[in-house]
Amino acid sequence: MKKRNLIVYWITTALVAIGMFGSGMAQIMQTKQMTDLIAPLGYPAYLLYIIGTWKVLGAITIAAPRLPLVKEWAYAGLFFVMTGAFMSHLLSGDYNIKALAGPLFQTVFIILSWYFRPAGRKLASIN
Repeated sequence: MKKRNLIVYWITTALVAIGMFGSGMAQIMQTKQMTDLIAPLGYPAYLLYIIGTWKVLGAITIAAPRLPLVKEWAYAGLFFVMTGAFMSHLLSGDYNIKALAGPLFQTVFIILSWYFRPAGRKLASIN
C-alpha cells in the first residue's frame, strides 16, 4: 500500500509540476494560446503575468524537497488558481471542453498529490 501511495504521489506531483510550470511560462510570455484562452473571460492580459509567476513558483515549490509549510501554501494557491479558472469559464458561459479540461484535471492532480505526499513532505503535527 505504501509503495502504491508513493507512485501515485510522484506521478501526480510530476503532472502538476510540469503542467503548472509549462502553462505558467506560457502565461508569463503571453502566448497567443493563453491570451485567446482568457479573452472570453474579460480578464485583463496583465493578469497572465501574475498568475503565470505564481504557477511557476508553486510548481518549483511542490517539486523541491523540504519546506513543508511553503508546500502547503503552494498546494492551496494552485488549487485556488485552477478552481478559479474552471469556475471563470463556466460562469462566463465558456463551455469549451479544452478550456475546462485543463483546470479540472490539474485540480484532481493537485488534490491527489497533496493527499498522497510522504510524511517527510507534510507539516509536523503540533500535538
